[in-house]
Amino acid sequence: MRLTGAVVLVTGASSGIGAAVVRRLAHAGSQVVAAGRDPERLARLSADTGAATMLTDLARPGAGRDLAERVLARHARVDVLVNNAGVGWAGPFGGMSDAVADELLAVNLRAPIELTRAVLPGMCHRGGHLVFVGSIAGRLGVGGEAVYAASKAGLDTFAQSLRMELARRRVAVSVVVPGVVDTPFFLRRGQPYRRSRPRPLPPERVADALAAAIARDRAEVYVPGWLRLPVAVRAVLPAMYRHLAGRFG
Repeated sequence: MRLTGAVVLVTGASSGIGAAVVRRLAHAGSQVVAAGRDPERLARLSADTGAATMLTDLARPGAGRDLAERVLARHARVDVLVNNAGVGWAGPFGGMSDAVADELLAVNLRAPIELTRAVLPGMCHRGGHLVFVGSIAGRLGVGGEAVYAASKAGLDTFAQSLRMELARRRVAVSVVVPGVVDTPFFLRRGQPYRRSRPRPLPPERVADALAAAIARDRAEVYVPGWLRLPVAVRAVLPAMYRHLAGRFG
C-alpha cells in the first residue's frame, strides 16, 4: 500500500514505538491520526509532525469503538490501522490484582478487536491494511509476564486468523514482533529491564520495519530478525527449547 496520502490511525502514540511510527509515517506523507492518553506528549508530537491527535484511554469499555467512530467522523475513512497500544506488568502471577489483569486484556486485546471491527467494513469496500504490534513474549511466553504474554499471543492469533479470513479481500494484515525496545514500557510495567543482552533497540528501528511491512505487504516482521531463531527452535524442537529457556531464561 502507498503510504503517501493514506489515512493512518496509530494507537499508543504518546511515546515509544507509537510516537516513532507517527513520525515515520508522517515523514512518508501519510495523514496520521495519533491516539494516546497523554495530552502534552500528543500536542508536542502534533507540533513536530502535523499529525492529528485524539485522546483516548483504551482500558475503558467500548473505547476502541468510540475512537474509531471519532476518527471516521473526522476523516471518513481509515486506510491503515496500527494497533500499537499496549501495557505490561511483571511479577509473580499470584501477586497480580484482578484490576491489572483486566487492564492488560482490555488494552492489549479487547481494544484492538473493537477497533478492527469498526474500521474493517470500510476497508473491505476500499482496501486497507491492518497492523498489529505484538511481542516476542506472545510467541514464546515469558516467566513473570504470564498475562501480558497471553494477551499478545491472543492478538497474534487474532491477526493470523483475520489474514486467512481476508485472503480474498483487499485488506492486508501484518504482525510486527519486536524484542526488547528502548521505551518507557519497562518502567511502567513495574520492573526495569536489567539484562545486558539483548540490548534494547531504538523504537525508530521498529517504526522503519512497520512502515516497510505496510509498503511491501509483509505478513510478519521480527525486529531484530534473529528472533525468528528461538521461535523456530520452539516449534521444531520444543523439548530442547524448554531446556534452553529454563537454563538461560
